[in-house]
Amino acid sequence: MVPDTEVEAPLVAEAEQETVLEVEELVGEQITETPKDVPTIENTSNVIAENVIELTDEQVADDTMVLEDENDFAMNAIANANAEESEDETVKGRHDIPLQDYEALPMEKLVEELETLVATDQVMSVREHVEEVKKAFLSKFHHFMDEKKDEFHAENPDTTEDFHYSFPLKTKFDSLYNQYRDKKNVHFKSLQNNLKANLENRMAIVEELKNLVNNSTGNIANSLKQLNDIRDRWNNAGPIPKDKYNHVWNNYHFHIENFYDFLHLDRDARDQEFKHNLELKNKIIARVGELIDETDINKSFRELQDLHRIWKEDIGPVSREHREELWKQFSELTKQMHDKRETFYESFKAKETENLEKKNEIIAQLEVLAQEKVDSHQAWLNQIVKVEALRNQFFATGKVPGEVNEATWAKFKNAVRDFNVLKNSFYKDIKKDQNDNLSKKQALVDKANELKESEDFAATTPLMKQIQEDWKLVGHVPRKFSDKLWNEFKAACNHYFERLKDSKKEENAEEVAAFEKKKEYLEALRSFELVGDHKTDLDAIKAHIEAWKAIGRVPFNRRHVEGKFNKILDALFEKLSSSKKESEQLRFANRLDNISGSEDSRKLDNEKIFIMRKIDEVQNEIFQLENNIQFFQNTKNAKKENSIVTEVRKTIERHKEDLVSWKDKLKQIRNLNK
Repeated sequence: MVPDTEVEAPLVAEAEQETVLEVEELVGEQITETPKDVPTIENTSNVIAENVIELTDEQVADDTMVLEDENDFAMNAIANANAEESEDETVKGRHDIPLQDYEALPMEKLVEELETLVATDQVMSVREHVEEVKKAFLSKFHHFMDEKKDEFHAENPDTTEDFHYSFPLKTKFDSLYNQYRDKKNVHFKSLQNNLKANLENRMAIVEELKNLVNNSTGNIANSLKQLNDIRDRWNNAGPIPKDKYNHVWNNYHFHIENFYDFLHLDRDARDQEFKHNLELKNKIIARVGELIDETDINKSFRELQDLHRIWKEDIGPVSREHREELWKQFSELTKQMHDKRETFYESFKAKETENLEKKNEIIAQLEVLAQEKVDSHQAWLNQIVKVEALRNQFFATGKVPGEVNEATWAKFKNAVRDFNVLKNSFYKDIKKDQNDNLSKKQALVDKANELKESEDFAATTPLMKQIQEDWKLVGHVPRKFSDKLWNEFKAACNHYFERLKDSKKEENAEEVAAFEKKKEYLEALRSFELVGDHKTDLDAIKAHIEAWKAIGRVPFNRRHVEGKFNKILDALFEKLSSSKKESEQLRFANRLDNISGSEDSRKLDNEKIFIMRKIDEVQNEIFQLENNIQFFQNTKNAKKENSIVTEVRKTIERHKEDLVSWKDKLKQIRNLNK
């Protein structure tokens, strides 16, 4: 924004599109005072000039000195902002869309934000937002790809294959950004054509205004009519390039003021219009004073920018004695507002400095983790969780000062890369083990596939269960094979056990029939009587046992019938005139048959453990008794010694017989397992 008192040479013509506008010297012509009988102008909304004025080069130089003070920076900043918005009115919309801390958002949220921005009709209002989103997304994406590339080379150290990684989110981002770019290009093309035409139109209007001043015939009514027509066409001429905006407007205002100052018009009408413009500009100055005390800095500065536009574009000049003073007041208040805004943004800079300290602390923690060597997969998982948390914290911390942004980002990437190098070196060492595990699991898969169609369920079921147990004992395999192997193994096992389940449904009918037969057999067995001949009775009992076995298995929930059969056998063995040892062995053989027929390997294992424990107990008892004999042999009372020793020796013999019996039972179990 330039002050009203600044005189800038009138715009003449452009030799080429990019040439600088020429400066034309203006030499005023002395005009005599207006006669008193000149008619009054009825339209007092027009600005009327004063008496004789001669504009010299020295006066031009004096006027331009107004800019040479401490307020220039603030005024020019607003003037440039207004010039940009004048070129493209859609840019104004950027103030209505909050500029977020995009660096703190994850890539998924950034893509969502870009999708929302691209859908905005006024493409230039989101230009800054889109570029910030792009910058944040690409930083995170390149960091992500660096990590994936490091992982690829760690898992494939000897590969000659180029690294490729499909990331659908990047594809979506590129598509959205291309949509934005296309919309922006279409907008620019349309805008540039209009700007060029509007600039030529405004230049012609300025030239026409200059000629109106220089070639005035003294007909006041006609001159005012022409001026009003020029002003109407000027207000509707449309935007022009921002680099020409201030220069063209200054020339236009110069010739407007020149018109008022050079023409010999009605003094009352002129003074009334000057007074009206003075009131409007004083109201603007008062409003700027109020804006200084507003709490919403961005909103206040935006309104200040609009007030500058109104001051320059909508309000005409005031009398010369007020022009410089008004401009000084307006400039000083603008500077105060600008300083307040700068102070406000200083707080953001302080926040950025605080963010830098936080990010440096995070980087320091990452550098420590990049030096810690751990020696287990679980420990590395814990380390990875820590690094991931620090990464998220880094991205969520927010912006740092622009001058250190690249360096901070580089330090962060290097710290994460060093950690990944250390981690990958560990997994290189265990990769051989994973390949061995892969071979083992593949062998188990092949074995499961081989057995899944087996019809020998009694023999195959324990094997399939053992394969499943072996699978659990095998360690990790490379990730890219893990799911495929597991799915194939699970499918083979499920297929076999589904077939086993179906076969058992068929067996249930047979087991129920076997139960009914065994119930009938029990009733017949209750009336069985021994004849008294040992061999005949023993053979008969054995025949009953074999007949019972031949009937087959019964349902699990009806196995109580086996217990009833065993009770009858126990009673028959008690009546049988045979040795206790022989009877015990027959009973155990029958019990062993029942256990082995249940297809529950745990029962057989439990029986084996029980027998081995009994063998240890009997051996310990024999050892203890033999030690006691040594004690009694050293006593002086021989009679007492003989009676006790004799009793102990009998006990030892009984234990030795029991030991032989238990060992025979253990031998029978072991024979079943062969």
